[in-house]
Amino acid sequence: MNKIQGDIVIKTELLKITRGLKATVAHQAELGVDGFDSARMEEEGILENGTFTLADIRAQMGDCKLCELHKKRTQIIFGEGPEDAELMFVGEAPGRDEDIKGVPFVGRAGQLLTRIIKAMQYTREEVYITNVNKCRPPNNRDPKPEEVSACEPFLVQQIQVIKPKVIVALGRWAAQTLLKTTAPIGRLRGNFHDYHGISLMPTYHPAAILRNPHHKKPVWDDMQKVMELLGKVP
Repeated sequence: MNKIQGDIVIKTELLKITRGLKATVAHQAELGVDGFDSARMEEEGILENGTFTLADIRAQMGDCKLCELHKKRTQIIFGEGPEDAELMFVGEAPGRDEDIKGVPFVGRAGQLLTRIIKAMQYTREEVYITNVNKCRPPNNRDPKPEEVSACEPFLVQQIQVIKPKVIVALGRWAAQTLLKTTAPIGRLRGNFHDYHGISLMPTYHPAAILRNPHHKKPVWDDMQKVMELLGKVP
């Protein structure tokens, strides 16, 4: 698939998702649920032509109540980083520390991710970091399918705006969600996958390294491949 074909595919998928989001918003509005200004989205063309910024996406999320996670969250953790980042990290969902501070990956796993990013010759300020789900699941449980479905359109829009050269999917939930597969992370990692024309590298989540230090070498092997693709000398 060449770049033009990839752009067509991702724009087509985005249109499908945003149209679905529009229908969801309308349904939620009928139920009296706040969270989106669908009239403004329609007026500004955000839902139809994909011309939006990260600030637009966050503004439209508002006090999002599209899934049950809003009931126990402290705040929405949207993402952090520049709009033109060439490298994007996508995790599963915020944890306790993130829910308190409002920033993705700031706990022990986040500190390890920061060290990995530094070893890759980047700073946190140069990459974009986010999660599939923007709200913390209670007790850090796995997100439910309906929670992933409610939040994934925002992630797709973030990717569409940033247009990174490489996405690193941290852990099985991020990798499986983006690649639409049920394959285990151990089978997915180690090789680049195509995400609508963007190179995607699945790898173990930093929290998995903290639980099992044996994952450290495979993760670094994966990141060296990412560095090579981005022109960084390992």
